[in-house]
Amino acid sequence: MQDSSDFLDDFEPSGSQPVFPYFRWIILIAGIIVIWILASLATNVWTDVLWFQEVGYLNVFVRIFAARVLLFIFAALIICSILVANIYFAYRFSPTDEDAVPLPNISVDSVAWLRYLLRWTIVLFVFLCAIIFGVIAANSWEHALRFWNSLPFQVTDPLFHKDVSFYVFSLPMLDHIQMWLVAAVILGGLLSIGIYTANFALSGFRFTLTSAIKGHLSGLAAILFLLFCWGYWFDIYGLVYSDLGASFGASYTDVHARLPVLRLLMGVSFIGAIVLFYNIFRQSIRLAIIVSATWIGIFIIGMLIFPGIVQRFQVEPNEFAVEQTYIDYSIDMTRKAYALDRIDIQSQEILPSFDETLVQNNPLTINNIRLWDHRPLLSLYNQIQFFELYYAFRDIDVDRYMIDGDYRQVMIGAREITGPPPDAQTWVNQKLQYTHGYGVAMSPTTEITAKGEPEFFIEDIPPSGVIPVSRPQIYYGELTNSYVIVNTEQKELDHPGEFGPTYGSYDGNGGIKLNSLIKRGLFAWRFGDLNLVVSDAINSSSKLLMKRNIQERVSEIAPFLTLDRDPYIIVDDKGHLLWIQDAYTRTSQYPYSEPFSPNTNYVRNSVKVVVDAYDGQTDFYVSDETDGIIQTYQSIFPDLFKPFDSMPTVIRDHLRYPQDFFETQAQMFLKYHMIDSQVFYNEEDLWETPMEVFEGDSVPMEPYYVMMRLPGEEREEFVLIFPFTPYGKPNLAGWMAARNDGEHYGHLVSFAFQAEGRVGQIDGPAQIEAAIASNAEISAQFTLWRGSSDNPDQGADVLQGNLLVIPIGETLIYAEPIYLQPKSLQLPSLTGVILVSQDQEPVMGTSLEDALSKMLAQGGEGAPVTGEQSTNTSLLGGAIDLQGEIKRMQNTVNALRAQVESLNDALDNILDLTREEK
Repeated sequence: MQDSSDFLDDFEPSGSQPVFPYFRWIILIAGIIVIWILASLATNVWTDVLWFQEVGYLNVFVRIFAARVLLFIFAALIICSILVANIYFAYRFSPTDEDAVPLPNISVDSVAWLRYLLRWTIVLFVFLCAIIFGVIAANSWEHALRFWNSLPFQVTDPLFHKDVSFYVFSLPMLDHIQMWLVAAVILGGLLSIGIYTANFALSGFRFTLTSAIKGHLSGLAAILFLLFCWGYWFDIYGLVYSDLGASFGASYTDVHARLPVLRLLMGVSFIGAIVLFYNIFRQSIRLAIIVSATWIGIFIIGMLIFPGIVQRFQVEPNEFAVEQTYIDYSIDMTRKAYALDRIDIQSQEILPSFDETLVQNNPLTINNIRLWDHRPLLSLYNQIQFFELYYAFRDIDVDRYMIDGDYRQVMIGAREITGPPPDAQTWVNQKLQYTHGYGVAMSPTTEITAKGEPEFFIEDIPPSGVIPVSRPQIYYGELTNSYVIVNTEQKELDHPGEFGPTYGSYDGNGGIKLNSLIKRGLFAWRFGDLNLVVSDAINSSSKLLMKRNIQERVSEIAPFLTLDRDPYIIVDDKGHLLWIQDAYTRTSQYPYSEPFSPNTNYVRNSVKVVVDAYDGQTDFYVSDETDGIIQTYQSIFPDLFKPFDSMPTVIRDHLRYPQDFFETQAQMFLKYHMIDSQVFYNEEDLWETPMEVFEGDSVPMEPYYVMMRLPGEEREEFVLIFPFTPYGKPNLAGWMAARNDGEHYGHLVSFAFQAEGRVGQIDGPAQIEAAIASNAEISAQFTLWRGSSDNPDQGADVLQGNLLVIPIGETLIYAEPIYLQPKSLQLPSLTGVILVSQDQEPVMGTSLEDALSKMLAQGGEGAPVTGEQSTNTSLLGGAIDLQGEIKRMQNTVNALRAQVESLNDALDNILDLTREEK
């Protein structure tokens, strides 16, 4: 054996000529690369500090950064310690240089250089392992902070009776530590074997397991068995995530077969570790093989064979009887995980009659039936409200406002900047001049013009309408994906005007002041943009606005939150524009809860984030204080979150129950509305998502916002609803609603339908769509609009909007808007409204009022409908005019094409004559 100190002392090879003459150059280049990487990391950290100072959340950054650094250092030291200890023993137990035998055909100098290369390879290997393990550990900062600061959920799992916080906060971190240690010990063993093999070969010996090497490897195996023992303890609690039984979570087989075997494996692993520690001194290969074989045998029989026997002969012959307890566990915990236990479940009898009394008693519901689907409306906004090519509407959102004393449902979209025109893509234009969007467009959900376009509550540039917008500039939005610099020598384009562009300067609190050359240099390095240093337009008053995308901004401040897909903009009482971003806490570690997705089996809409569109101020409000996860984050970041009660009333008035969260709950409710274990097991009352028609295709219905009066309530309110159908059947089973207004915000209610005289036979969306498609009058009108099949370029596309199922009193009506869109132009117009009620044929009118009159006439109610719709014009006539206009445009295009062809022919003739003269 050789002295292990040789590894540290002898890093200079003997001999006159190295084997790798460019080795030092490689080291130099590698060093330069490392310095460059470190400099880039330091630059990013420094600029992040400046940004977090600007947004007011530096404490959040410091807490996360400190946790990452500490975890990196801790993990790197642990892996280095384990590897260095193994290197020490591997060199100590390897043959010495004095015992070496000369190698044939290899000089002594070459052997020395190979030993030199081996040592540097080992150093590089340890360094890379330290970096890799450190980075992995640093990326687990969230697990670590939640583990160190965890608070109880006040809910226990039904099997082991541990608080849910143990599964959500403690178990993931402990499991990570166990996996890190197992990987480190295995790497230490592999490295030791590699060193032994190389040293034996360089010494001229054949590798053999000496007594010392046996002791070394036995020690590593003993540590591994201890870690396996610890891991089996985690696996016991991991049974609550089993999906092998009749329901999610530990089943009869898990509890009566796998659980005892895991406990046995814990004991076997612990005893095996003791035996292997003893074998350090005994140094017997046979003993190590016996321990390993025993462990493998018990694992195969106990985990792979025994559970299958129990499942086949004890569970399958009488599955429900033995699984009932565990099915109840799964139902209860899944309902808690998705807050389904908070749903107020009611039954509702549906009457087939629809009469004028219902219309008169529910005027707000009728007047707010949403005719404008967000999809065609987005196309319209981008055609008639964009004004310049550098503006665009990304999406259209649904909200409600008080308009002239009336509670109105509206559609609203932000007019955002997309950058300079294609022929003006200069750095000055991109970064200094075209810096912000401008204003919003807002239209009621029911009102239309004679041309089939929406009426507007807010429109144009500058914004005008019934709601004042005093600060229309949008520096932070959904399309603001790059940094800009404001308050420079170059004035910003504020908005286009009647007599040319209007220019202005930024007057907000947002942005990082570029008041030193160092700051400009740091951001130039970060963005790879030298103009930040050399531009004369930047002065000491200039500010850099970065991370301006709403979701990027929120994620940068609170990366532990999951964001809703659809932030929405509002106009507050001061005329300022604000974004509201819903944020979720979620986990996949809630015991006995069936996953909605691989990463989610528990979710809460715990945070509402409000971002000022002008200065970027970002506020986090806790909207669900009962959530155990957000309580823990509040203890980690006490300066980040604000109580829900501190949210301004004007913002609370526009909060929406988020569609993503509601859809998740609705999807889980399809199955977990069944709380009786027998019904659940037999899937006797399983529901599914209804289907509707859009652009000719059958697609799943989405939740939608409506203004309506819930059964038993005195006034209309803004609700998010979603209908259900029985699995495999088209009729309607019920619906679920999320309330949005006032003190009722967040309350969920579900109604199971009963039809008068025919239980469960209420027409569902698919049946209504089929009735619309088979209606002779409507089908004929659709055919007329589409034009002749012999001339596919003529006519227009008929777009069927959202089919809305709207409860009114004790009945239902179905509303579907119809849009016409020219085949050559993305400019849809609202042309018709289809209404259907139970036991009546579909009717189509030119407006909501017209369709209501026709529907009432079917039931013998011929009196005219009174309401507050603003448009009574005939849109069918307008549609015919549109068809004529389309035809005239096509004729013009054909005439121009013929003229171009004639000119081309004339040009060809001239060229032919010219050639003949030559």
